[in-house]
Amino acid sequence: MKTLAELQKDYAELIVKAGLNVQKGQRLVINCPVDEAFFARLCAKAAYEAGCKEVVMRWADDELTKYKYLYADDEIFDKVDTWVVDMLDTLSLEGAAFLSIYAEDPENLKDADPDRIKRAQISSGKALEAFRMRQMRNECPWCVVSVPTKAWAKAVFPELGQEEAVLKLWAEILNASRVDGGDAEANWKAHTEELMKHVEILNNYNFKSLRYHNAAGTDVTLELPEGHFWAGGEEKAKSGLMFSANIPTEEVFTLPKRDSVNGKLVATRPLCINGSIVDNFYFIVKDGKIVEAHAEKGEEVLKNAISVDEGASYFGEVALVPYDSPIQNSGVLFLNTLFDENASCHFAFGEAYPCIHGSENMTDDELKALGVNYSMTHEDFMVGSADLSIIGTTHDGEEVEIFRDGNFTF
Repeated sequence: MKTLAELQKDYAELIVKAGLNVQKGQRLVINCPVDEAFFARLCAKAAYEAGCKEVVMRWADDELTKYKYLYADDEIFDKVDTWVVDMLDTLSLEGAAFLSIYAEDPENLKDADPDRIKRAQISSGKALEAFRMRQMRNECPWCVVSVPTKAWAKAVFPELGQEEAVLKLWAEILNASRVDGGDAEANWKAHTEELMKHVEILNNYNFKSLRYHNAAGTDVTLELPEGHFWAGGEEKAKSGLMFSANIPTEEVFTLPKRDSVNGKLVATRPLCINGSIVDNFYFIVKDGKIVEAHAEKGEEVLKNAISVDEGASYFGEVALVPYDSPIQNSGVLFLNTLFDENASCHFAFGEAYPCIHGSENMTDDELKALGVNYSMTHEDFMVGSADLSIIGTTHDGEEVEIFRDGNFTF
């Protein structure tokens, strides 16, 4: 039985080797909460051992972020310093790898002015558009992972003492990431190969449309763009090297045709967004656009999120995740989209990953004509349930049952 310290080291090495596939002479940018500096050091050490040229650190802190939104001069939320843009453009253009250690207090900004949050998102989205597009198009490898912070662990396990909550969350994270025993890299490789089997089946069907239905109230149809493909497990960077953008991951995904989504989408898990929790919410969608958004908790936050630009009220991703999966079966509500989206089928409003054959040689206008949505935001929300049904229709009109009772029929 390995100690927690040994498993944390295995996790860091998995992230660097399988998540990012860091190469000799490549730079690595790490975004990490300052409270979890020890884990950033583990990742940095693993990267240098893999031949990394330099590790560039970008620290974050929930308390300082909260102070900024509560007390900073109002004007700063409408601009992004040019040096931030220059740094990220320079690093991404040279092919650096980007690691985001995403671990936040899910309600850190619940007392902040929602208008400040929205304006900051808009200014950042505009200033960093080129960098964001490089990541969405996999021009450089990137990976999102999580480690427990005290505030996050306590939010997930409020009944436990702080230290016990952190240890419990570590155990759940390591289990979901296949790092709870044995060879972590071999475990991850076997898992991604299983995901690729579903990718292959879905791509062979080349569905024209999908319909979702469950007792929670989701009843929606959508079309898939001409030339679309499904992806999952591993992705290919511009360099040709493979990487895993999320650890953990249970999804296979593609994009809907922008104006084709119609019906009602009911969330089955809370959405943690912009430092607040949105819960018990649903969307009414017509011709691809969200025309109504309602939530019992956090409705203003939700409405701000879908209005940062025109594309934010359209959809950029549909993802399939079996209900019978490790994260769902853990029974834990993580209050962290990286994990909760991998417990459930989900959609994302906003920017689309361009899962179109030949997209790398197409202009933005050509991709838009095919139905690819553009936005400065991309937010996943969960719609999966134990009774979810998904029917796919092929271009020949054949109906194929993809999901029955929340799981793949394949």
